[in-house]
Amino acid sequence: MMKQPLIILTGPTAAGKTDTSIALAKAVDGEIISADSMQVYRHMDIGSAKIRPEEMDGIPHHLIDVLEPEEDFNVVRFQELAKRAIREICSKGKIPILVGGTGFYIQAVLYDIDFTENDGDMSYRAFLEETARREGAEYLHGMLEKVDPEAAEQIHAHNVKKVIRALEFHHQTGQKISEHNAREREKTSVYNSAYFVLTQDRSVLYEKIDRRVDQMMEAGLLDEVRALKARGLDKNCVSMQGLGYKEILAYLDGAYSLDEAVRIIKRDTRHFAKRQLTWFRREKDVIWIDKTGSVSAEEIVERQILPVLHKRNITGSFSGTQKDVS
Repeated sequence: MMKQPLIILTGPTAAGKTDTSIALAKAVDGEIISADSMQVYRHMDIGSAKIRPEEMDGIPHHLIDVLEPEEDFNVVRFQELAKRAIREICSKGKIPILVGGTGFYIQAVLYDIDFTENDGDMSYRAFLEETARREGAEYLHGMLEKVDPEAAEQIHAHNVKKVIRALEFHHQTGQKISEHNAREREKTSVYNSAYFVLTQDRSVLYEKIDRRVDQMMEAGLLDEVRALKARGLDKNCVSMQGLGYKEILAYLDGAYSLDEAVRIIKRDTRHFAKRQLTWFRREKDVIWIDKTGSVSAEEIVERQILPVLHKRNITGSFSGTQKDVS
């Protein structure tokens, strides 16, 4: 039995994934699945750089605006929803295109990572959560650095949820989650896939990030976060831990000035883009596409992406009777 097809289009934030994904979907008769941890939420449009309906240009998009911001979202739930969307798209004879910058989410789908939960010791998770509240995120991150320095290097100190998961994994298994993730990356893709990573000159990318943050503020990011706060959302909500949201919320809570909040968003988004690129460099079988210059999305698709897809027999009419990944 043949594997289901899957195209992955990723890259750091502000690399131009949206325009390229639309051009690609048109070229291969595909539908797009968002691999983004924030665009899944309703009412969070500006800070997540969510694609607008008019930008979709008639291309169906999945996993956008499917949860309320009060709901939790994680890699396990993403994997479940993405696999369901892939089956649905393939059943229509179309090509699924996974688009977004969350590398771990992409990896979870591509290699069908097993996230079997070990619920035997919830007390340790509670201990870690209390430690984070009492001592702060930096202290918790220091705990991780002692047992798994590589994971600590990969996970930002403010991503408390992921730090807790790494510490919990080590506590439960005696193994480093960084080593576990490395083993998972050695798995073979369960799909007939092609993994494209957009990139461009670092200085150009950073300028685009700074400009995008300014545009978000002009578009009303402050009012968007103020409305979310009025709903009762706070810094403990998963949805409010995203870049742009947590900094503006901190401003509204009186932690620092609005100018300082914007400066931190720009700085941390640049750092995030750097970590994204580091992640993609560790992935195997990726095809790098340099967008430096004024090449259009359509030209990138025609000259750099379609030849690879034809070689791997991923384009064209697809029969949904091929091997299902459930």
